[in-house]
Amino acid sequence: MNKSDKSLNIALCLGGAFAVALLFISGCAMGPNYHRPATNPPGNFRFAGSSATNSLGDMQWQDVFQDPILQNLITIALTNNYNLKQAVDRVEEARYNAMAARSPLYPQVGYGGDVGRGRNSLYNSPIGAGGATQSSALAMLNATWEIDFWGRIRRLSQAAEAQYLATDEARQGVTITLISDVATTYYQLLDLDQELQIQREATNAYAGSYRIFNDRLINGAASKLETDRAAAALNGAAALIPQLEIQIAQTEDQLNILLGHNPGPVERGSLTNEPETQMVIPAGLPSDLLQRRPDVMAAEQSLVAANANVGANLANFFPHIGLTAFLGKASPELSTFTGGAANMWNAGATVSGPLFQGGQLYAQYKGSKASFLEAKDAYQQSVLVAFQEVSDALIAREKLSEVQLYYQQEAAALASSVDLATQRYLNGKSSYYEVLEAQQELYPAQVSQIQAQANEWISVVQLYKALGGGWKNPPKEPESKNNQAAPVPAGGGHS
Repeated sequence: MNKSDKSLNIALCLGGAFAVALLFISGCAMGPNYHRPATNPPGNFRFAGSSATNSLGDMQWQDVFQDPILQNLITIALTNNYNLKQAVDRVEEARYNAMAARSPLYPQVGYGGDVGRGRNSLYNSPIGAGGATQSSALAMLNATWEIDFWGRIRRLSQAAEAQYLATDEARQGVTITLISDVATTYYQLLDLDQELQIQREATNAYAGSYRIFNDRLINGAASKLETDRAAAALNGAAALIPQLEIQIAQTEDQLNILLGHNPGPVERGSLTNEPETQMVIPAGLPSDLLQRRPDVMAAEQSLVAANANVGANLANFFPHIGLTAFLGKASPELSTFTGGAANMWNAGATVSGPLFQGGQLYAQYKGSKASFLEAKDAYQQSVLVAFQEVSDALIAREKLSEVQLYYQQEAAALASSVDLATQRYLNGKSSYYEVLEAQQELYPAQVSQIQAQANEWISVVQLYKALGGGWKNPPKEPESKNNQAAPVPAGGGHS
């Protein structure tokens, strides 16, 4: 047989093996296909103001937070935040891990070679050579291909792909949390600015009251009790100013960390310029939440991966079937090697399987089923937590608007009482002590009103986060049909 005939035979063998392998690969994989576990979402969210199907969570964050300064800060955070960068890096790592897990589905081709000189070496015949010192040379191109008849490699690939998708959902969760944290910290900063302004106004007012009482005490027109009360009010108000300045500086530093910046001042607006929040904010349908919350979707992808691992461990009980081929040259004489007279080739199939492993395979399989049950429970728990967080955010949003209204009315009434007390004092109908008492009630009420206003905005932020809003990417096209979630909730994940 000449050289061309040998090459043709090799090609025919490999082509036939390839065709057989395609038939094997078209078979079903071992183990259960994934079905989303049944959940019991309520017909509507508790404390939802309406049954509208549209949701705040469907809106982009630019449409929810319309303060241009806050929008700029969020944009900077999405670009520079190091926690988000780490999450992006983890997604990239998981993507390449998924690619690596798919690679055994294809033939593995390699090469090797050896050149040496010695006595009784591997490729020399010690009998024919009489134990003489000789040269040897070997060059080889080899190929191996495991036929995934039982679907073990496909299940491992599905698991790696699901882990990649879970990591990507986790990245989106980090993004939503980052947007929420920036907005929350921003409103806290605006709140502290307003509190500091109120406290400075209060300190100035108490300082004026103290001067009046002290002058009247010197002239014998006021008691020391009134003067001491005025001094106490002044010092109590003044003591809160440095405490607020500490909180402002620390909140600025916290916001800078979110922005990926060094500690320093932060540009911001004023809480008084923030628009009022909407009276009714739609939450949408609870069933839609399962497709929007990144933590729920990440938990489901982890469940998909655990389900695929069950099939992979089940396939380990069955034989591994593979194809092998190599083409090369081997010769004890370099002249023969380079002259083309030392060709060698081989094509064949291999089968290997377990007989006794000391219970290892059984333990791995049962362990994978336990991991699946754990992932299933974690998924269903994440669904319940999602419903709870939306419910909590809705009631907070509803009731905090009432709290803000009551504090606003209280502050307005107390401001009017301060004006009336001042007029009574100027008309000689009361002492300035009455003005001091009215002021001591007014300023804490103003602080409570500002805090309620900030908390109302923060409740919107928390509701937006609970609804899974903030960052929407185009839907991904799954690479495997077995990795698709069932369109209608079904029973348990495996049988």
